[in-house]
Amino acid sequence: MLKEYIKVEARLKQSSERAEPRPETLVARFEVALIALGLLANFFLLQHVMWWPDAGFRFNALSELLTQGKMPDTKYSLVGPLFSIPLWALDTANQTYWWTTRYNVFVLGAGLLAIYWLLKDRVDRGLLRKFFLLLVAGSMFSHHLLFYFGEVFTAVFVAVGCVAIVVGPVTVGWCAIILGVVNTPATVIGLILLDARYILASKRVRYTLVIIIGVALIMLESWIRRGSPFASGYADDYGLHTIMPYSGRPGFSYPIFFGLNSLLFSFGKGILFFAPGLLLPIRQTLRKLQKETKVDLFGVYALWIGFLVGLLLLYSCYWSWHGGWFWGPRYLLFASIPASFALAVRLQQRDASLVMNIVIILVLCLSIWVGINGAVYGDDALRNFCNPQWYGNESLCYYAPELSALWYPFVVYQPLGPGQLLYLLYSFFVGLYLLMPLLITTWRQLITVAQQHNWTRLNFRF
Repeated sequence: MLKEYIKVEARLKQSSERAEPRPETLVARFEVALIALGLLANFFLLQHVMWWPDAGFRFNALSELLTQGKMPDTKYSLVGPLFSIPLWALDTANQTYWWTTRYNVFVLGAGLLAIYWLLKDRVDRGLLRKFFLLLVAGSMFSHHLLFYFGEVFTAVFVAVGCVAIVVGPVTVGWCAIILGVVNTPATVIGLILLDARYILASKRVRYTLVIIIGVALIMLESWIRRGSPFASGYADDYGLHTIMPYSGRPGFSYPIFFGLNSLLFSFGKGILFFAPGLLLPIRQTLRKLQKETKVDLFGVYALWIGFLVGLLLLYSCYWSWHGGWFWGPRYLLFASIPASFALAVRLQQRDASLVMNIVIILVLCLSIWVGINGAVYGDDALRNFCNPQWYGNESLCYYAPELSALWYPFVVYQPLGPGQLLYLLYSFFVGLYLLMPLLITTWRQLITVAQQHNWTRLNFRF
């Protein structure tokens, strides 16, 4: 009788546990819902545009290939657009751009699922959810998802590939990285640094073949489409001559010193403003996590940083280092990935000092504002003043803080539509959700410091 009673009690306990999810499960479901809601909000609430010439050229090139059998000779790669064929078919049937302009939302969503699948049984899923939330609501991706450009495809494929080559499957990871690089041939410099970091870590020289394969595929596409493996399509590419002393020159003619400083620190294009998470040190934290999880997360992060450094070095020399008339540092979207990951690590590990927690709060607030600003405001209000055809004005929007797209909403009131307001409220809620635990921890640290220094006026209870 006693044994039967114990068995019944055990069954009742198990059934009650199934019926009532644990608090951790409820939090996980809530955060997953926030991630999905962010992607859906971007998909349905915000205006997506087939921006000419870049996005429009990609769409037309794909249309020529599929409807006329003509191989287009545009300078933009067809690798990324080829994956959008199902959406292109829907738009062709309906004579619209509605689906294709939302292509990058699908790319990012698929990338998040791939990273989750690769890491879900290896690292804390709470860390992954915070990482994804920041990518969706607190990074430059919120703006890039609005267009049919190629930066999202390259950034996502390279990011997923880096995770795969560290945790496996390695071959699939390298294939993803190569596809991302071929989609944006200029990023081959990033591939070289990424591959060099991997070779040094693995001590396997055979992975130099990755660079050879990537370069060969880039040259093959140029050969097929433009008649020569060396015809990149950028031979006569140059900008307007403006008040800036090095403007109007073609190719990679910009002084690297000025280009690098501008890409790092300028108010309108600097990644330290648009991807502030890069400022957070996380090496020791990731090394500690590696001992617990047996996954080299720092190795993944180092590969991401290596690729980003390659992008910085290359585009610092490009005449269009700023990416033309585009919100933020267009070519450095990839910076959002290591930046969001670093911030997620700091939010997950709540053992930082008081000073570091204050820095994390500032970085988080700025990151959420970047997401809000990119998705809701963009650079439309500055377009007439900073249009590249207005000689002398464009550079003001790159360097002057009050004319930066990131800060202009604080200078001039910009009315918002219903969809924009709803997205703003969503982003604000996500930011508050991520911020509150950190604020509580920081407040308790402040109280402890006050007690230690006998600052009785600050001795409040939370």
